[in-house]
Amino acid sequence: MIYQTFAKVSLVSRSKIKVAVLGVGNCASSLVQGLEYYKNDDTENGLISDVIGGYKVSDIEIVAAFDINKEKVGIDLSEAIFKEPNNTSKFSEVSKLNIEVKPGKTLDGVGKFVEDKIPLVDDSDKVIDELIESNAEILVNLLPVGSEEAVKYYAECAIKAKVGFINCIPVFIARDKEWYKKFKDNNVPLIGDDIKSQVGATIVHRALAQLFSDRGIELKRSYQLNVGGNMDFLNMLEEDRLETKRTSKTSSVTSVANKGKGMDPDNVRIGPSDYVKWLEDRKKAFIRLEGEAFGGVPLNIEVQLEVWDSPNSAGVVIDAIRYMKFFTDKKDLDSLDLVSAWLMKAPAKTSKDTDTLNKLHELTHQEN
Repeated sequence: MIYQTFAKVSLVSRSKIKVAVLGVGNCASSLVQGLEYYKNDDTENGLISDVIGGYKVSDIEIVAAFDINKEKVGIDLSEAIFKEPNNTSKFSEVSKLNIEVKPGKTLDGVGKFVEDKIPLVDDSDKVIDELIESNAEILVNLLPVGSEEAVKYYAECAIKAKVGFINCIPVFIARDKEWYKKFKDNNVPLIGDDIKSQVGATIVHRALAQLFSDRGIELKRSYQLNVGGNMDFLNMLEEDRLETKRTSKTSSVTSVANKGKGMDPDNVRIGPSDYVKWLEDRKKAFIRLEGEAFGGVPLNIEVQLEVWDSPNSAGVVIDAIRYMKFFTDKKDLDSLDLVSAWLMKAPAKTSKDTDTLNKLHELTHQEN
């Protein structure tokens, strides 16, 4: 493991981290499958961190789930994660969880290109009650991109239920000053916004932009064009729904470009480009960076990346959950800003990845 040293010292017996999942789509499917796959603590391959602050993957327990698809609501979560239109990789069998998927609120959670593919349940006003009754400590937001009204509704629910909120999509909560303050004033843990993948298009693009910067290459022009076949890509055919997605991905790359000076916005284009149904939950990314090297001579890089989109982020979600639990236990919610900077594309506060990781490493060792 690359980051085994995250408090693999003196593991102690701990209570389960009780998690509620918002949106039972591909990302939830990969998360639930992952918890089953890594139930055996000897299985470490594919994880960024096997232990964080003493917490193993097997310490995470899903206690509640919410969706608005009539085909998923009312059945066990172990079945719901494999219902259409979910189309991610099935890499683990999941035994019955005895967690009935509860109805949520639709609001703007379904775009116009998706509405005819999802039979909707009647909205529920019991989300806060369900969170409290389930004893959930953390609510993980896995709603579709562009669900701005819905995300804000559930963020408010998390605050009222005193449940930590991990915002995995590019609707700005942690990055929004008013929402950030609202969580802080209510002493409710917050991590966000827009989860990175383990090795996804943005982290690869960001690493290359950082490489250019570190080696004195001026990044003049760049693009990242992504296509995929899951519901998020279909939703994002509606350009209005992906405005914050473009902002999130673009800022993650340009913030490290040219020694932090950024780029001319006319010379960078980053974000989803099209929906290709047969790709299912696979994402193909086409990345190009054009730079000027020594003496002003050109230096260009082109990369093509293909990943299963949802499993690629599930491992990062698992880390976010354990970090939130660790720092909440320590009553150190300020350090969650470091977690956001490390795991999210659009955090409230940014810093160089290596600096952030070193600081988190130091803090997770203080307990021991």
